[in-house]
Amino acid sequence: MTHQRQVLYEVMKTMHGHPSPEEVYAQVKKKVPAISLATVYKNIHLFVESGVFREVSMHHGSLRVEMNDESHHHMVCSKCKAITDIGEKELGLLSKQDKLPGGFLVERYAVDVIGICAKCQQA
Repeated sequence: MTHQRQVLYEVMKTMHGHPSPEEVYAQVKKKVPAISLATVYKNIHLFVESGVFREVSMHHGSLRVEMNDESHHHMVCSKCKAITDIGEKELGLLSKQDKLPGGFLVERYAVDVIGICAKCQQA
């Protein structure tokens, strides 16, 4: 674990929501001025591949990272691309199967509800 990777991890654990690599980079750069955006991307991909963090669906147009490891889904605004967590109970998704037709083994469920957020509706 390099110093840069450790700082990146610590910063990401404190971030709320679903930050983009650019948002993470802006925060990490305050602590490690010499870090590059490419290093941030590389380490975020490493964290995602190793299961430390998860990548959020691409419906919002860019890589976004998820630190919340509780079971939930997402509402994605098609106008401003904001991502908001929504619980399974709120979506009425209480029963899940571990296997689906064709022998498909489920690792996790990820539902994206695409629509227009309240702010964009008011604008």
